[in-house]
Amino acid sequence: MTEERERVRQQLIADPRAVATIVAAVREQVPAYAALDDSRLHEVRAIAAWALDRLLDLWVTDGALTPADLRRFRGIAAARAADGRPMPAVLRAYRVAATVLTDEIAAATPPLGAPDAFALTRMALTTLDTLAEEMATAYTATSEDLAGDRDRALRLLLDDLITGRHASIGALTDRAARLGVQLPDPYCLLVAEPTEVAGPAVTQEAALGLLAALNGPGGASTFPATVRGSRLVLLLPAAAGGRAPEVLHERGLRGCAISGESLDRIAVAYRLAADALETAPAHAHHPARVLTDGDAQVLALLGGRPAATPEHLSRLILGPLVQPGRHHLMEALTTYLDTGSANAAARRLGLHPQSLRYRLRRISDLTQRDPRDPWQRLTLDIARTIAH
Repeated sequence: MTEERERVRQQLIADPRAVATIVAAVREQVPAYAALDDSRLHEVRAIAAWALDRLLDLWVTDGALTPADLRRFRGIAAARAADGRPMPAVLRAYRVAATVLTDEIAAATPPLGAPDAFALTRMALTTLDTLAEEMATAYTATSEDLAGDRDRALRLLLDDLITGRHASIGALTDRAARLGVQLPDPYCLLVAEPTEVAGPAVTQEAALGLLAALNGPGGASTFPATVRGSRLVLLLPAAAGGRAPEVLHERGLRGCAISGESLDRIAVAYRLAADALETAPAHAHHPARVLTDGDAQVLALLGGRPAATPEHLSRLILGPLVQPGRHHLMEALTTYLDTGSANAAARRLGLHPQSLRYRLRRISDLTQRDPRDPWQRLTLDIARTIAH
């Protein structure tokens, strides 16, 4: 160890800018890291801080990676295999980090002597070579294990999707392709829970059984399902969501189905569904339907956590009613909501009560919301109010 190396090490460890510079360079130069969300960036920063400390220590002491270091790098590689981040991108990130580190050391004042600079280069090359071999081996082994245990691999894939642990749509597509599946697009993310405290067991087996019932016998091996706490979570083709009310009711379950978010926003869809189940009043649930995007957005708005613009929420709820040629239906709905009864609305509009009731049935058919149901009437009222 030299005093000059230790001086530089202390400077860099004490400077929070060093880790921030490494992370910024990795995100700028490695596309797979550019799209990471905040939860994943926190992990990247933690790994960068640890790696910076270890590399500086190896340089100062003329040391080599220990068995504990290698175990940690193998663990990082296994995690990257599980979340689908490509190994070439991971190794490139380490090369970028090493380059930033050498640049930071080279900028130290007073400048280092030639022996210290040569020692830095030797340490960086040797360390990168060793960790690349160890990480590539662990990554390959984990990938093979995941592919061999397909059910577990699909579950882990959905776990990562709903928690936002993914790099990009491309990485997700590659990961799904290795498992021989294609993520449904458009999709329906169904989150279900027992209607009673002493309801059916919430297990992975129950999730797979529900998946098979909704998507046919092959569904359990084609699309992912998982368990989060006391809830079942399924990723289905959008068309399969139409069978959810009947199947859930048969199993003593209720649920929320989100189908209006893109594949890169499945984590957002999950939070919407989970929050909706958490906050929906009892009368919002009905055996003949599940909560949908519109219900979830209304509940988020009522809870002070609006997740959509008023225009988007209005379109989710009112849908076809705002299309040209249906002004008479929108007028009937508005008048019914204002007066509170079909007879009063008919009198105000100069219609026969039966004609008004026919229009209410058409509204129910088009929006999948019955204006006579208390909860659905509330969602329609909120949508038509904020639409203006």
